[in-house]
Amino acid sequence: MAAKLKKGDQVIVIAGKDRGARGVINSVDPKMGKAVVEGINLSITHRKQTQNQEGGKIPKFMPIELSNLAIVDPSDDKPTRVGFRMEDDKKVRFSKRTGVLING
Repeated sequence: MAAKLKKGDQVIVIAGKDRGARGVINSVDPKMGKAVVEGINLSITHRKQTQNQEGGKIPKFMPIELSNLAIVDPSDDKPTRVGFRMEDDKKVRFSKRTGVLING
């Protein structure tokens, strides 16, 4: 199956505690069906100080389900679904809301 969401895509959260938040995808794990998005689903981990590293609270962005994300339409800046079509013997992604091509 083709990837509807890829690294570098601008997305918006449509469900969950961070609903309405926007960010850019850092990484995608298609096998698990999750993605890490910059600025969304922040978790604080506590690290004990050792001789080699400093301790303290370390912020970390945790994975979020792909079903809770929607790509942002490049033309009207609203969430949209992704479709696929062939153009010049190449499979491209497009916005189902407006029909505009999604780069990437």
